[in-house]
Amino acid sequence: MNGFEIDPVEYGQLIQKVDQLSTKVDKLESGMEELLALANKGRGGFWVGMMVVSSISAIVGYVTHLVAGK
Repeated sequence: MNGFEIDPVEYGQLIQKVDQLSTKVDKLESGMEELLALANKGRGGFWVGMMVVSSISAIVGYVTHLVAGK
């Protein structure tokens, strides 16, 4: 075979390593999905907070305008 032989033990070890790496990649993918979902929740909370702060500042500005009389 021209000096090219496949060692069954090394081939089995290689298959095991590939299986382990596939498992790790699957775990990383699920972790990334969880992080993305968490980031989307955080982004929504940020915009709600911006809306609340903007509303409060508008109310304070309006009251200040009424009190100052201008």
